[in-house]
Amino acid sequence: MTDCFEQTVKSISESIRFDSSLKDPTPSMPFGKGAADCLAHFLSLAQEMGFETHNYENYIGEVTFGDGQEEFAVLAHLDVVPAGNGWTKPPFGGEVSDNKIWGRGAMDDKGPAFCVLYAMKALKDEGFTPHKKIRFLLGCNEEDGWGCIDHFNEVSSMPEEGFSPDGSFPVIYAEKGILHVRLHFPIKNPPFNYLSGGTSVNMVCAECSATPRTLTVTRARELGLEIKGKKIIAHGKSAHGSTPELGINAILPVLTFFEHKNADVKKVIDCLFRDSFGLTELADETGRLTFSPDIIKFRKGELQVICDIRYPATIPYAVVIEKIKSIGVKFETLRHQAPLMQDKDGSLVQTLLKIYEHNTHETAEPIAIGGGTYARALKRGVAFGPEKETDEPVVHQADEYISLDRVKLLLKVYKQAISELTR
Repeated sequence: MTDCFEQTVKSISESIRFDSSLKDPTPSMPFGKGAADCLAHFLSLAQEMGFETHNYENYIGEVTFGDGQEEFAVLAHLDVVPAGNGWTKPPFGGEVSDNKIWGRGAMDDKGPAFCVLYAMKALKDEGFTPHKKIRFLLGCNEEDGWGCIDHFNEVSSMPEEGFSPDGSFPVIYAEKGILHVRLHFPIKNPPFNYLSGGTSVNMVCAECSATPRTLTVTRARELGLEIKGKKIIAHGKSAHGSTPELGINAILPVLTFFEHKNADVKKVIDCLFRDSFGLTELADETGRLTFSPDIIKFRKGELQVICDIRYPATIPYAVVIEKIKSIGVKFETLRHQAPLMQDKDGSLVQTLLKIYEHNTHETAEPIAIGGGTYARALKRGVAFGPEKETDEPVVHQADEYISLDRVKLLLKVYKQAISELTR
């Protein structure tokens, strides 16, 4: 598969050059020009390989292989989160160096998507005929609300079984519930004129700034804040909202600067960062509830904070909502996705687990995650790769990359998975 590998690397690099993060829509491009161009690039390559393709109004694309009565889905996405700050490589350069492909989307999820496509091509070139119709779906709004999946379900029909190459190995059998809420904290006599931070609801805030009414230089320096004119700026480290412990939230030091000047600000810190209402005490076999305040803005006399909550798969949604209500402030539910829970011993999970073990020579067990994947769009869906537990965290972070060795592994495991699950 040497030639296939080289073509895969080239295509991933080309795709990264499209900034497919969410942009203002046009009548024909619901998620912006970058996402539409990226989808067109992917489908054009698939057509050149001889696959049938369909573009659903630039919401989502489809590549089909085979014509069996039964269907099997593979769901990936081509949209990305914003680049953010802190890069040492061009975020949309697709640079190939140091045994890696660099750029936003390399691991999440353009790299794995192309590995699936070229695995399908390899099977096709070998004369493989699937007994199921493979429907490979490429969404363009996975990171910001799943409008792509909503549209697809309106104009087509979703297969019942499949996998998403947008999670972790060995195989993900459970995903926590996803809840995005906006909390409204009233601030009496605010000690600042302006306060704002964060770029995406599912990215740990990497930069937050404010203009204090009274600038205490010594206090700002103690907290490691940058002073620029009348403004204080905190620099953190981005991470996926489902794993806030891997990032450094820039909101906290800015709020801490004002904590002793205003009791309302202290309450915000107690709620968001000290968990004074016990949200993270909710737990089950899929882990504890995680709480990531990712976007903050001061407007109309209140701090409005958008939080990314991932709650345990067996904890009822109503229990989580009651915990939030106990905070005692106005809140809005912006997005909710129910948890995913599949049978660990079912044929889908066990087949993929054995494929992973065969190709890595590792003994493994199915896992649960806080992240959300397209797998939950299926009745019987799981996430399968591309990350491993021992990987350096790069998803939603600066200098995202996929290693060339990982590309080689993905080509092998996805080829075998598609072959065994559709024969």
